[in-house]
Amino acid sequence: MKNKKPNAELVWKQLEDLLAPRLRLSVIDRTVYSHLLRHSRLEGKLRLRFSILGLGRNIRLSTGPVREAVRRLVAHGALRMVQRSKLGHVVEVRLPSEIRAVRLNRIESRAATKEEGAGACAR
Repeated sequence: MKNKKPNAELVWKQLEDLLAPRLRLSVIDRTVYSHLLRHSRLEGKLRLRFSILGLGRNIRLSTGPVREAVRRLVAHGALRMVQRSKLGHVVEVRLPSEIRAVRLNRIESRAATKEEGAGACAR
């Protein structure tokens, strides 16, 4: 079964509006997460294999901060570590709506629904 590609605009809004503030992500954490998200879920893949060195090269950072960012993202639940080996890391990248700490509580979800409804009426 082929994975469905999520709505990139909605995912990015959730990343900036919900995920980053609630998890207090640093700039490096955001960069690592967005890079992994772009090359996995936004491409329609559930899992991604990468090396710390290769990831660091792609986002122009040294391996130390990248390794720490990956560890923090795993601890927050944004990434699920499937396998670690000399070939690299295999992770499942979770969308912002799939991360437990970021989900809206009932009051916030009602307010968001009202805002979406009001925005649709204004258009």
